[in-house]
Amino acid sequence: MPLETPHSIRMHDSDNVAIVANNGGLPAGTALADGTVLLEGVPQGHKVALADIPAGGPVYRYNVIIGHASQDLARGSWVNEHRLDMPQAPGLDNLPVATQGLTQPALEGYSFEGFRNADGSVGTRNILAISTSVQCVSGVVDHAVRKIREELLPKYPNVDNVIALEHVYGCGVAINAPDAVIPIRTLRNIARNPNFGGQAMVVSLGCEKLQPDLLFPKNTIPIRDSRQHVDLQDVDVVCLQDDEHVGFQSMIDSIVSVADKKLQILNRRQRETCPASALTVGVQCGGSDAFSGVSANPLVGFATDLLVRAGAKVMFSEVTEVRDGIAQLTARAANQEVANALVREMDWYDRYLGRGSADRSANTSPGNKKGGLSNIVEKAMGSIIKSGSSPIVGVVSPGNLCEQPGLNFAATPASDFVCGTLQLAAGMNLHLFTTGRGTPYGLKEVPVIKLATRSDLARRWHDLMDVNAGRIVDGEATIEEMGWELFHLMLDIASGRKQSKAEALGLHNSLALFNPAPVT
Repeated sequence: MPLETPHSIRMHDSDNVAIVANNGGLPAGTALADGTVLLEGVPQGHKVALADIPAGGPVYRYNVIIGHASQDLARGSWVNEHRLDMPQAPGLDNLPVATQGLTQPALEGYSFEGFRNADGSVGTRNILAISTSVQCVSGVVDHAVRKIREELLPKYPNVDNVIALEHVYGCGVAINAPDAVIPIRTLRNIARNPNFGGQAMVVSLGCEKLQPDLLFPKNTIPIRDSRQHVDLQDVDVVCLQDDEHVGFQSMIDSIVSVADKKLQILNRRQRETCPASALTVGVQCGGSDAFSGVSANPLVGFATDLLVRAGAKVMFSEVTEVRDGIAQLTARAANQEVANALVREMDWYDRYLGRGSADRSANTSPGNKKGGLSNIVEKAMGSIIKSGSSPIVGVVSPGNLCEQPGLNFAATPASDFVCGTLQLAAGMNLHLFTTGRGTPYGLKEVPVIKLATRSDLARRWHDLMDVNAGRIVDGEATIEEMGWELFHLMLDIASGRKQSKAEALGLHNSLALFNPAPVT
């Protein structure tokens, strides 16, 4: 329900701005609870000055300088991106290390029903995934997948789905360039995702630069078993240019035949009780607004701490969305090695953006600004909150696996699709995604739980949003209450007892590889 009285949210006592919480915003002349009178209409989620701020003066939100006034701003003024100058990026030298980060007591006794794998990982779904070595084969694979779903999948009731891991990489690229290792290892590690049960198969064209033996060296995929030594599992390859393929139908028949063999193996898998520590959860925000750092992201942060206490792996990401809070992150690093890794990834990305004559300011979208986020500094402060308060125990470079239990930073771009793809490669088996503007984002590889930052969004997109974090803004629930609700929802969805809205509707986005290497 719309708030009947003027309501503003100030994140810290030292802040000299607050955001308007009322649905539809507030008109000029409205008096806030602290006596501030709006000099002009202020949209929902946007900032109002709580004091006179001179030109060049700092503007504080989250007790952080998010910018400097580009003009004199009288108390009651609308503070937006046009009236703020963004501060310089913080330096990467002389940062605090391991001065914060709360180690909380273990959380025991929580479990879910999952699919155990030989490498010790656990799937939340049982999926046959067909890798592709090049985009050229996607149309053929798509045809085969439809046939497999219609004709084979009903015979194997323990298999949830068959999917194609399609992408636009594989040829027309500098395959031996140093940074080409990122998309290649991303595709290799996605094939190892816990939800795929170790049953790797690949469809190749034959003439592409990303040959199957480069994607999977020696035509095998490494599987680490419970005795902690590495076995090599064969990867079945269907090459469309092989002489045996005479016509389109023979290609389809070959793919279907290999898939049938894989489905027989996957169908033997049964859900069994697994500890919550077997979860690998990726957290992400997209279509953010000024409420992201007020409701949904703090809620995810609380749940993140619960997962860490339960021994799970949790990844937060998006380099440009944490870059301005680097001192906060190194202060939470578990040790100097982790702090150094955080700085290394920030520095690499600074230089990567520099090569394209861009900087972190390119991150903030028109939707972010319409939702009240003036710049990347303000956005970053709200984004970091979803990482909770636990120590950061590991840093995952793009395309690598997340192997350290606890809170990890996965160094990814902020693009929703690229970030999700890299978190899949890191081993994610469950995804939390917050949004303020709204997005139908989903992944077919793992369940995606979406949280709305505002009640109005949750009402309008009632069949797309799983959780209404706007209840926190409306005063109907606390972060702690909703944090436990979210934790139990994750266990239910991981167990297959429930489906997320995106999963039930079959909404999903394609993989989007991060490829900083040249395209030829």
